[in-house]
Amino acid sequence: MLPDQTLADLAAELERAHADRTVLPRITARYPEATVEDSYAVQGLWRDRRIAAGRRLVGRKIGLTSKAMQAATGISEPDYGVMFDDTVWENGAVVPFDKFSNVRIEVELAFLLKAPLEGPHCTIFDVLRATEYVVPALEILNSHLELEGRTIVDTIADNAAYGGLVLGGTPVAPEAVDLRWISALLYRNETIEETGVAAGVLNHPATGVAWLANKLHQHGTGLDAGELILAGSFTRPMWVSRGDSVLCDYGTMGTISCSFR
Repeated sequence: MLPDQTLADLAAELERAHADRTVLPRITARYPEATVEDSYAVQGLWRDRRIAAGRRLVGRKIGLTSKAMQAATGISEPDYGVMFDDTVWENGAVVPFDKFSNVRIEVELAFLLKAPLEGPHCTIFDVLRATEYVVPALEILNSHLELEGRTIVDTIADNAAYGGLVLGGTPVAPEAVDLRWISALLYRNETIEETGVAAGVLNHPATGVAWLANKLHQHGTGLDAGELILAGSFTRPMWVSRGDSVLCDYGTMGTISCSFR
């Protein structure tokens, strides 16, 4: 692993970039020997700094779970990040564009847990039993590291490129619908840009949540009751500019809208 001081310096750099809305050179360009475990260590240090500053952890995001997202990024394995209380917006929100260094939108399902989940043998059935409801969500991607040439090491250290989320639509019990067949139509400024089906996430979005519980076990922790889990995007990321409006139609699960001003 990288020296402890290097890890701490990188976490501090990312914290400053978050505050200043700047984009840094890739970690792997400066430290080509950096590993996935290094990147999770940097993410953990940055998480702890934000909690010490008064932020509250509300859940986790899973990234790169679909072939569409893996193709879009050139990264072939999932990752995860953390979500804080100041990054969640309600349906119809006006989201401040200047809060981010850059903005892309992904289409996802979010799982609210009513019971804890732990690895190392968590399954899709454990996830369904532990879920109170599933609800549509839009993830806002925000990168503090340059995008061109990035690897999974860069993405993980940058909190899996998480910026925020917008929740909306109709919550459903996980047994009330075949979650694989939830589809979505994503619009920007009244023009359709992306479509997708939730089975694109590892054949079932709950599989991503099971992967997360098992991955967290390797890092000595698990998922708690009350956490909200973004299961991964089933469309490619859509770039958003200042002034854009976004709408996503999830069919029987309702719609989400927001705008960036």
